[in-house]
Amino acid sequence: MVEHEKLIIYIEDDPEMINLVKIILSQRGLKLIGAVNGKEGLDLIGSNSPDLILLDLMMPDMDGWDVFQRLKANDTTSHIPVIIITAKSQPIDQLLGLSIAKVDDYISKPFHPQQLIDSVLRVLDSKKTLNL
Repeated sequence: MVEHEKLIIYIEDDPEMINLVKIILSQRGLKLIGAVNGKEGLDLIGSNSPDLILLDLMMPDMDGWDVFQRLKANDTTSHIPVIIITAKSQPIDQLLGLSIAKVDDYISKPFHPQQLIDSVLRVLDSKKTLNL
């Protein structure tokens, strides 16, 4: 059985960070499309139906929590797993993300490439298990 190529959308206002994550994940056969702001990200998600969303929190105009709330409030996107990748690394930020907002994972910048790969593969694998 051949699975379709996994598509990930990364909403991050730093294009260099998008390129770095794209390089890391492409080595695992994962396709990543970047969006440099929340509105562009929501538009991409609506037209591409990704398997996973990577989301920065601190962005101008629409922050990551606004994007997250819009995704979860929409029936067509509420099921898509979200991993937060942010410089907000205080324990309270992680607690809010994981326990209250119920994001699928929370990665603090700077991160080790293997940490990102492990998180992405774990979340994608748990999604696949739930769809059986």
